[in-house]
Amino acid sequence: MTAAAADIIVRNATLIDGTGSPARRCELLIKDGRVAAMVSPADMPGADLRASHEIDAAGLLVTPGFIDIHSHSDYTLLVDPRALSQISQGVTLEVIGNCGWGCQPISNVALSQEIIYGFDKSVDLSWRTTDDYLNRLAESKPAVNVATLVPNGQLRMATVGVADRPATTDEQSRMSTLLAEGLEAGAFGYSTGLEYATERNASEAEVAELCRVCAKSGGLYATHTRNRDEAAVEAIAEAIRTARVGNVRLQISHLTPRRGRDDLEKSMDLVDAARREGQDVSFDMHTRLFGTVALKVLLPQWAFEGGKAALAARLKDPSVRQRMKSHRNLISSLADWDRVVLLECKSRPEFSRRSLGDIAAQSGEEPLDVAYDLLLAEIEHIESRPMVILLSYSEELLSRTYQHPHCMVGSDATALCPDGPLAQATFHGSYTWASWFYRRMVRETGTFTAEEAIHKITGMPAAVLGLKDRGVIRAGAWADLAIFDPKTFGETGTTFEPNQLAIGMKHVIVNGEIGMRDGRITGKRTGQVLRRA
Repeated sequence: MTAAAADIIVRNATLIDGTGSPARRCELLIKDGRVAAMVSPADMPGADLRASHEIDAAGLLVTPGFIDIHSHSDYTLLVDPRALSQISQGVTLEVIGNCGWGCQPISNVALSQEIIYGFDKSVDLSWRTTDDYLNRLAESKPAVNVATLVPNGQLRMATVGVADRPATTDEQSRMSTLLAEGLEAGAFGYSTGLEYATERNASEAEVAELCRVCAKSGGLYATHTRNRDEAAVEAIAEAIRTARVGNVRLQISHLTPRRGRDDLEKSMDLVDAARREGQDVSFDMHTRLFGTVALKVLLPQWAFEGGKAALAARLKDPSVRQRMKSHRNLISSLADWDRVVLLECKSRPEFSRRSLGDIAAQSGEEPLDVAYDLLLAEIEHIESRPMVILLSYSEELLSRTYQHPHCMVGSDATALCPDGPLAQATFHGSYTWASWFYRRMVRETGTFTAEEAIHKITGMPAAVLGLKDRGVIRAGAWADLAIFDPKTFGETGTTFEPNQLAIGMKHVIVNGEIGMRDGRITGKRTGQVLRRA
């Protein structure tokens, strides 16, 4: 390419292309948002390689921008579209609408806000359809690319509401219509969160029918399975059965069971058996030794009926509390309140960073009563707080999960910023997922080569999404790039001080525009809202 013909040239690149192939040296040229050419050292003596902007990548790795296959940034990208937690880690694409949670479609606003991570009323839920939501998201000009799934929780809220039962025939038909509309608008698939109260009563047949709708568009079915504790293996089997009946591609969300190595091996064996039988099955896992969830998931869905005043009255009523205690949920099913740790609690700051078991022992109350009291104290903010962490995993379990050839890695978090309107918001994994994965699994333990690790967060998720021009570096692909120091790239956020930007990421390019240069955010927000054809 002749002088000044390119927009950007990345010199002295050690390039990992996202396919798993070995790294190679080249000069990388970018033009009109895409990779224009990769010039090898053998061709360099006679090449006149110049561009409007130059980046010297000597000593750095040049890779595709990272793809967060499992994100919950549906709302936070509207509140603050800079997505600094992601850009600082080299992330250039997020997949939202996971676990049955998300911002579309909306019928009843009051109910819908209950299953939107990070909802704080700062952005009105003015849209109703998936198409309108994607238009609204595009207007916010996010710094990263975004693809969405249609969340089952919102489908049920729009039809079944808070009723604790499977959908009726008419409700099933309405959900199918809403899902089809969302897929037609460009959603990449359909997700469920069958462990949450909103969807706990969705029957296997009900979900299978919606999978059939998803399959007609060639979409992906992603599921947070029904039970990740004592019946985790059966829950994986249900997901595989459902996808088989629906004839749909399957992505199992954060597969690792909470009950240890034996259940993990059995779960991965089920995936392998399904693949041998011809099913398209893959899965993902986050990078935390714990799960993060809102304390409100302790409550049955019927407790929310009638709004916050009605919920508060129920929480104050001893007889209703007794009834609620029989509700099985992902917090109480852990069966160990010492492993349920409260994060920042503004109404009772003295309880922050302590386990519910510890608080209960001090107060002389039952752990569930402690939790109900905390929910009552935070009733005006119950959509987003208080949050708890569930100490569920070991690094050995995570590492074993990642090593499966069809496992991808995601944040299971929201895009945040350490300043601005989201400065006080927290979601574990937001600032640390990709940086921890590279630091720990590549540099420190050698579990993966750089090429293998990068493939799991670039080329592999792109292939699952059906994106042929992202997640890889080749001529004609979109120029989404992460350029970082492999010796220093890592996280600085901790469990109780999570809002710290990653280090070692030097340059990030999104759709051919430089979003980070020399470790500094440029302010350019050139992400695209992707719509599946």
